[in-house]
Amino acid sequence: MLHTIPAFDRIGEENAFAVLARATRLAEQGRDIINLGIGQPDFSTPAHIVEAAVKALRDGHHGYTPANGLIATREAVVRRTLATTGVEVSPEAVMIMPGGKPTMFAAILMFGEPGAEILYPDPGFPIYRSMIEFTGATPVPVPMREENGFAFSAEETLALITPRTRLLVLNSPANPTGGVTPRAEIEKLVAGLAAFPDIAILSDEIYDVMTYDGEQQCSLLGFPDIRDRLIVLNGWSKTWAMTGWRMGWSIWPERLYDKVRKLAVNCWSCVNAPSQHAGIAAIDGPQDEVETMLRAFDRRRRVIVEGLNGLPGISCVTPKGAFYAYPNVRETGWPAKKLATTLLDEAGVATIGGPDFGVLGEGYIRLSYANSEENILRAIERMETFLTR
Repeated sequence: MLHTIPAFDRIGEENAFAVLARATRLAEQGRDIINLGIGQPDFSTPAHIVEAAVKALRDGHHGYTPANGLIATREAVVRRTLATTGVEVSPEAVMIMPGGKPTMFAAILMFGEPGAEILYPDPGFPIYRSMIEFTGATPVPVPMREENGFAFSAEETLALITPRTRLLVLNSPANPTGGVTPRAEIEKLVAGLAAFPDIAILSDEIYDVMTYDGEQQCSLLGFPDIRDRLIVLNGWSKTWAMTGWRMGWSIWPERLYDKVRKLAVNCWSCVNAPSQHAGIAAIDGPQDEVETMLRAFDRRRRVIVEGLNGLPGISCVTPKGAFYAYPNVRETGWPAKKLATTLLDEAGVATIGGPDFGVLGEGYIRLSYANSEENILRAIERMETFLTR
């Protein structure tokens, strides 16, 4: 009999991929499935980015790269960070990662152990809690409340800190809710964290440019007092429609940087060379296709919110960021996960049940509007037929 360590029995998963697999199987069986489950832009990667990768291959960039990434790629991240946040970082603080999740894995692994506590947003990206539990640490949910626009409360967050707290995970704009935490609330949180200098902070800013209605993302990089314990997660997947390229970056404080570099050496060695050249082209090249995509998301956001609010038993606050709607479905009388499953099976609409995003997710489902307006309207029509039946 094989004996694995208990930690591997504590690993969760991201159910959006399970729903994607089931939706794909149903489509292969001839069903007409509208997938509003997966968080993936339906746009293609811009052509100049693809060409940069092809050119890199033709130019012979076939070998290993440094564990922390090509210096040219890290310098591109420095330029992009300055442009979006007004903050200058050193390329020696930047790690190029194979996606966004490795940054979560590394940061939580550094601070999680039995007896420790890690605060994370709930509802939130499910990998936060999964990795916290994997390390043996205790996950402490920070409530993201509908009445607060799914932004975190600085007061409520600070009240959850104990002597065992080692890491605080933040995410704005947020998955799954689309919530954007206002600058004033972030300032209040940072001021309160001055009393807890030994707590590290992981700020997941992967949706940084995806804000609407005049909202602007407030990067934690803009607060010098916490820079020596701040880890910032970002990447190419969402902004440039590069989910399958597995390209992310993170910015680390000096005292943690070599630890994550060594983890990279031991775990994934390096990020592939052609993708890094594509990443440079994404940052330095024309951004018109990004702007086109963001305008489309904004239009779709309005369409999906209006449609959801017209359905019986459903209400939906207007998301201020990312590309997700997170409607309240309590008045339908359906448990959230059961509703999501049945919508896929009977109506051909893939969504994700709120409990897949945390212990506070009951009563909600997540829909991604990274799909066409036509498909969103068709999905709303199917949901209405199902709910009124």
